[in-house]
This record gives sequence, C-alpha cells and structure tokens, in this order.
Amino acid sequence: MSRRLDSLRYIRGGCLKEFVYKERTERNLPHIHSPRATLFVTFRLAGTVPKSVLSFYHAEKKWLDEETKRIVRLKLKDDSSEMQAHESRLLDFQRGWFVKFEDILHKAECGPTWLKDENIARIMADALHNRDGKVYCLDAYSIMSNHVHAVFAPFLSERDLREVLLPEGVRFVSGNPPLDVIMKSLKGYTAWECNRALQRKGRFWQSESYDHIVRDNREFHRIVNYVLNNPVKAGLVKDWRDWKWNYHRQSIQSTEDFH
Repeated sequence: MSRRLDSLRYIRGGCLKEFVYKERTERNLPHIHSPRATLFVTFRLAGTVPKSVLSFYHAEKKWLDEETKRIVRLKLKDDSSEMQAHESRLLDFQRGWFVKFEDILHKAECGPTWLKDENIARIMADALHNRDGKVYCLDAYSIMSNHVHAVFAPFLSERDLREVLLPEGVRFVSGNPPLDVIMKSLKGYTAWECNRALQRKGRFWQSESYDHIVRDNREFHRIVNYVLNNPVKAGLVKDWRDWKWNYHRQSIQSTEDFH
C-alpha cells in the first residue's frame, strides 16, 4: 500500500501549531507534492492573463480534474496503461499551459506590472528570504514585473511525521507545513504588504499557482538555469547576473554556470 499525505487542516491551540495529514491509498498523482520534494513554483499577479485564455484553460482543467477523480475511484495499479496515459495527459497539460502563460507574461501586454516597482519587488524578495530556513530551503528565485519563479524544498519530511489517533481516525502530524500552506502564507502576507505600499485594495495575486516536482539533480540545474535566465529571455538584461531580483543559493553556484 502506498501512502499519500494530503494537507487536512491547521491546528491552533495556545502556542501549539501543527499540521495534520490524512493517510490516503490512492495513486500519488503529479500535482500532489510528497515529503522531501524540491519544488519549482510560479505565481503571478491577478489579471495578467486575458479572460478568454483563462476560460479555455479552466475548461480543459475541469475535464482533467474529472478524469483524475474517475481514475482515483478505479484504484488502478501504477503500471496500468490507463494510469500511465492519464499521468501523461496531466504532465502534457501542465507543461503546455506553463509555456503559454509564460509567453503571455513575458509580453506583459495584459494586467498590472506592480513588481516593477522597487519597493514591491523588495517586499517579495524579503518575504521569500524570511521563510528560508524556517519552512523551506530556498534554492533560487527570479522576480519579474508580473510573476515570480521560485525553487525551494519544504521542510516537510517523513521523519517529521507522528502517527496520532484523533476523533476522525488515525492521522499524521507534523510541525512543518506543506506547499499549499506555505503559498497561502507567502501570497497572503505579500498581497497585504504590497497593497498597502501601493495604496490600493483588492486582489493582488492570481489564486492558482503552478508547481512542479523536481525529479532529479539534472532537472534541478536545468530549472534553476531557466529561472535565473528568465529576465534574459524576456529581453530585460543580457546577463542573468545583471538582474537585481535574481537569487540563487551560493552552495549551488559551482555546479552550474547558469547559461
């Protein structure tokens, strides 16, 4: 039996802050991150993708979500042809739409570009660094005018998990948050701070974020290279080192020249 640990709820009680996970027996599909995973995450400002494009995206995503529910109900084996075909569809969907959204974001023809503002970019950078060493290990990021790329490894790990008996059944408890809680905190805090700095109210970030599990060391360096060269690809600088809002952990500098 393979386990899947999904975020269930956040407990507050005095000084106690623990995250509770429920045991699942379904297939660990690609959009669910597992303990000890390094993640590539992209999130963007609200309104930066045309509504017509988003409508098409959500229609396709809704169909895939329904397919995922159907596949899970079947409880198929990992090596079954239908499971492999569905996993391939999910990955193709994720990669295809990531490329489409990136092209739109780099053109910056739709929606706000608040992250161009030095003060707003600094709020974002400080928030990413403030969580480093607390809820994740931060490997790299690039802050663009309307979106952010980040690579980090949440501290959630199998060693941290404790098995406890709660009224609703056996659950696994950890002091470290999963990705969805990290992103809710990061986006919620920065939205509030940035809106205050901009003297505005309303939605700051698009609710959805893109996340991808980094599967091996080779892919890790390819993704970090992609993140740092984002400003180069967008035509903002000729060398990634010239972009003020690029960062990479010093310990990975010698293993990749990022070109």
